[in-house]
Amino acid sequence: MCSGSPCASCKLLRRRCTKDCIFAPFFPADEPHKFTIVHKVFGASMSRITQLLLELLAQQQGNAVSSLVYEANDRMRDPVYGCVGAISFMQNQVSQLQMQLAVA
Repeated sequence: MCSGSPCASCKLLRRRCTKDCIFAPFFPADEPHKFTIVHKVFGASMSRITQLLLELLAQQQGNAVSSLVYEANDRMRDPVYGCVGAISFMQNQVSQLQMQLAVA
């Protein structure tokens, strides 16, 4: 998948980006922040993420990477609760709005 310049993951990890690089479609060279944050949160060893992607169907891999990026962003914002904290906050807002609607 790599053509010319290495993908963001290979560039950050200083690896040679091969044509069958599993990260190239999901972490393009022009979006290095996506890989950087996933790398920070999920660790230096990308073997777990590689294994996860290889176990999924090709159609599911994009959604899995999007989820990893989302979780990594939330984990950086809230190191304790991550996206669970954001979900809880939104659930509380929905409950409050439902109560306000019932009163109205």
